[in-house]
Amino acid sequence: MPGYFTALALLIWGLAAMPVKAQEASSTVPQTWQMLDYLATDYGGAVKGGTIVSASEYAEQHEFATTVRQRLAGLPPTKDSPALLAKADTLIASINAKAAPAIVAREAHGLADGLLKAYPIPTAPVHPPDLARGAMLYQHRCAACHGATGHGDGPVGLTLSPHPVNFTDQTRADQRSALSLYEVISHGVQGTPMASYASTLSPADRWSLAYYVGSLAYQKQAGTGADLWQHDAAARAQIADLKELSGARVAQLAPTLGSAQARAIMGYLREHPAAIQTQALTGIALARGRLTASLAAYRAGAKTEATQLALSAYLDGVEPVEPQLNAHDGALRAQLETAMGAYRTALSHSAPVASVTRQAGAIDGLLARAQEITADASGDATATFVGAFTILVREGLEALLVVVALLAFLRKAERPEALRYVHAGWILALVAGGITWAIASYAIAISGASRELTEGLSSLFAAAVLLSVGLWMHQKSIGGRWQAYLKEKMAAALNQRSVWFLFGLAFISVYREVFETILFYAALWSDGQEEWLLGGIAAGAAVLGIIAWVLLRTSRRLPISTFFSASSALIAMLAVVLTGKGVAALQEAGWVAVSVAPVPHIELLGIYPTWQSLLAQLAILVLLAVGFVFNIRRGRHLSRHPRRTKEVLSNAE
Repeated sequence: MPGYFTALALLIWGLAAMPVKAQEASSTVPQTWQMLDYLATDYGGAVKGGTIVSASEYAEQHEFATTVRQRLAGLPPTKDSPALLAKADTLIASINAKAAPAIVAREAHGLADGLLKAYPIPTAPVHPPDLARGAMLYQHRCAACHGATGHGDGPVGLTLSPHPVNFTDQTRADQRSALSLYEVISHGVQGTPMASYASTLSPADRWSLAYYVGSLAYQKQAGTGADLWQHDAAARAQIADLKELSGARVAQLAPTLGSAQARAIMGYLREHPAAIQTQALTGIALARGRLTASLAAYRAGAKTEATQLALSAYLDGVEPVEPQLNAHDGALRAQLETAMGAYRTALSHSAPVASVTRQAGAIDGLLARAQEITADASGDATATFVGAFTILVREGLEALLVVVALLAFLRKAERPEALRYVHAGWILALVAGGITWAIASYAIAISGASRELTEGLSSLFAAAVLLSVGLWMHQKSIGGRWQAYLKEKMAAALNQRSVWFLFGLAFISVYREVFETILFYAALWSDGQEEWLLGGIAAGAAVLGIIAWVLLRTSRRLPISTFFSASSALIAMLAVVLTGKGVAALQEAGWVAVSVAPVPHIELLGIYPTWQSLLAQLAILVLLAVGFVFNIRRGRHLSRHPRRTKEVLSNAE
């Protein structure tokens, strides 16, 4: 058990260190991101047709790429660091090979996006920018250099070297997002007359100025963009909120929408950013729109963009309405989960367009059914009660079984003083769940990807621990004279590190279930049926309480060997269940591929119709079988050699 405690301590230490790492990176990441964005935009002025057309510009781009590589290597390491460094090496190689500007731009933007995922920084305004304020700031702060209309022909600008940027150049503007412009305004551009305005303009003013500057290249198309945005669901599915709008580029949208349409929509939204909050798609409508956009991007050859849109279709469109779907048609929700995972895998494996089109059509049919269900479910008191009840019982049962097994084990070991560690673990998990509710409801939005990763990784961690505990308990249930010494030695086996391990196991097992349940309830809370939601929670809690009482009462009457046999079987089963759920969560987050298997979906048992989850569960079953057989043979050997029993006991403990 000491090894388990060490692993748990390392995990908690790693989680606790994450905010510190983010804080350390906050000064480096924005400038590094800005360099990548600048490189993606200006590399086309250095190389054309595989030939250097500007030696000075090419040298600058090469220097930028090398500097980015060095900065990435100096950032606090994360799980994404190797992939980021590999992408940086690929970018440098492309520049050395004088690759086409489109290739370098795609690689630079991809690395920039990966950087923000690994080291998150604020990338959007809190409120829609004020374009009138931005226009006033532009005339006061920028027009002298960039010109009154943004053509880069201001009286001061004509005397500068290099000349100021022409904001009306659509080819260049297509590569820039509002976030790009915000970072330039905030930090300036080293080696040019462009200075930082971070100390003289508030963040709100800098965002207003960035949005205004970003609209100058598309002012003529803005009128057409208004009509497109209001009536084209596929277009609206591209951008769902201010964060996505701030990071959007015409070059990113063009493979799906076409350049003309992408420019028109971008022009309209940058002039009217408030429209994103009143007219953007949500829920299943967003999922259907992003599925359509994903298919269009795949047909245009933009596989990466298509895969990202497909992942967003589930995480941002389907997952927020999962509580309603589960309450009315859980089978449909399971079908969607598997079908959309298989669709993403087909995209990543470059499946034929005809096959992908058929898959997308089938999924859209499922989404249409889901859209009808969620529309009818709004305000349904019965559905809210049933949903709240079933969610708590289903999710809470697994955690309850782990906690009850730990409590029963300590009572059998006659260690009542250690019970407080288990109780502290599950109580603190509930408190952490309450904090999660507050964060999810009032502070920040927990993304679907973050939710699935948290569930998936915690499930696999808990499964690994339960696998070890199950084998350990099975070992204690076997072997002739072993039973005579078991009760005596059990108390000695529980040292201080072991009880803290039990605390950690109780916390992890309960919190992973609380985390998912709380986010489900946060979604149901907005339906306006709070009293029915609370009633369902109360009923579910009562049922779990009865189950806990029955299990604890039953465990007291069991002989100690029978108790350990039953507990080891129960914990082994939970390890298999959590393994399946963990892999399924990572599949939903896009970390693991999805290959459909011809088996039924039984969520209570953690069985999902994918080969990846089934093979992972099979691996756990094999390990359990090998461990149980080893324990049985070892027990028989000890029965035949009773003199060695005490020696083995002391060594094992």
